[in-house]
Amino acid sequence: MNLICAALLFLVALFFALAGVTRAGVWSIERRNPPVGAFAEIRGTRIHHVHIPAPAGADLPPVVFIHGASANLKDQMLPLKPLLEGRAEMLFLDRPGFGWSARGDNEKLAAQADTIAALMDRLGIEKAVIAAHSFGGAITTAFARRHPEKTLGLVFVSPATHPWPGGATAWYYKLAATPVIGWLFSETLAYPAGMLRIGDATACVFSPNKVPEFYIGDASIPLVLRPSAFRANARDVAQLYDYVRAASPSYREIKAPTVVISGDRDKVVYATIHSVGLERDIPGAELVWVRNLGHKPDWIAPDLVIGAIAKVAGAPIDLQAMARTVEGRIAGDAYHDGKCPDIKVPDAELAPT
Repeated sequence: MNLICAALLFLVALFFALAGVTRAGVWSIERRNPPVGAFAEIRGTRIHHVHIPAPAGADLPPVVFIHGASANLKDQMLPLKPLLEGRAEMLFLDRPGFGWSARGDNEKLAAQADTIAALMDRLGIEKAVIAAHSFGGAITTAFARRHPEKTLGLVFVSPATHPWPGGATAWYYKLAATPVIGWLFSETLAYPAGMLRIGDATACVFSPNKVPEFYIGDASIPLVLRPSAFRANARDVAQLYDYVRAASPSYREIKAPTVVISGDRDKVVYATIHSVGLERDIPGAELVWVRNLGHKPDWIAPDLVIGAIAKVAGAPIDLQAMARTVEGRIAGDAYHDGKCPDIKVPDAELAPT
């Protein structure tokens, strides 16, 4: 009996110790990564965003950016805003539950798309090119189907949009999305374990390309390790497979001009399923396939992303030629190849559905 009591006391003490470490870590993360934009009450929740109004003489339409999993608005804003300044109205936002945005009633991906549409209304953006990275691609498919009148064009960058073999995700997403257990995990272990792994994980997101210097800090990536954001991220990822399995047959309804940018060395998503699937399923979509490019074209090839935005807006741009130029810049990249294996899809999974 004494041993049992001692074990329980140890577990309680360990819980409070890890919870204390997490609280201190959250305080430090938030102190080093304050909000950079404004807040708006949208559909009952508080959305953090950066809105750059249209400049005089803009040659491009408004652009709305939707970031991926484990990220926030800075992940797209830092590499892409400088290239669009003076050319277009821009809207960057923290998706509900990420960065400095509250979650609110946005558990479903379709609800997040509706919140983004409502934010556009609030800011007077009637129609825009929607540029999305990774997980943001799934939300963008919901946006394009639910709000076609607001969709001028679509740019998908390394998207996650179709069912993949087995539908598996990382174990910690499933754990963190589980009621009660997920709360305990995110309040105690997610922060210290995440900080230990964040460098290696980021390297694999970029591999075979090089992680830009100071990327993790500049893009405020540790914000996702705060318990509430970690759980929101986990719940999003946990529902992704069911969403894309149900939604992908309807992608043929999307009529907006579409460009899909993907690297053949993406080590995060199955590019030959998601990107090839979008080219197949969205009428007229153009796939820009870049050799030796990983999961982050927005950082490694931002000029190509800007070219795609201009292309769906009607500019006569040869994106395939631009892709060959990017390939020349990154041909020798082999960063972290040994630690970050390529993901392969069985040939049977590549057949059209």
